[in-house]
Amino acid sequence: MAKRLRGFEIAKGWEDKDIHIPVRKTKHAAAYDVEAAEDVVIPAYKPGIKPTLIPTGLKAYCQDDEWYMLANRSSGPKKGFVMANSIGIIDADYYGNESNDGHFYFQYFNFQDHDIEVKKGDVIGQVIFQKFLTTDDDVAEGTRVGGFGSTDKK
Repeated sequence: MAKRLRGFEIAKGWEDKDIHIPVRKTKHAAAYDVEAAEDVVIPAYKPGIKPTLIPTGLKAYCQDDEWYMLANRSSGPKKGFVMANSIGIIDADYYGNESNDGHFYFQYFNFQDHDIEVKKGDVIGQVIFQKFLTTDDDVAEGTRVGGFGSTDKK
């Protein structure tokens, strides 16, 4: 059996929800298109509003020296979708973590003057896998102990 390098799986609790594994649409595409796992309403932006989390029902695995980026689609801003953190950076050790199994979400604000309804199966963003580099004096030895937004170490 070949070693698994990187890919997508259905996150725990989403196995029976008809979640589609992301695909690239063309052979030269850099990103995998990701769909919403359920219907979500993104309210029109007003000061103080928090971003809306859109579940994907997915987790992704990659090598220890890799990460994956959650990115908006190029048509997103035109439709009013703006990612709350511009991009999402997800580390290899997020996969399978105890608090959420590595389930990743997209966070969006809506800059339209009306609510936006996202339907299950709508393509909401993209995932791009990347290698990362470390500095000569890197000494990181921490271990992930949480899920979404976690920077804790053991």
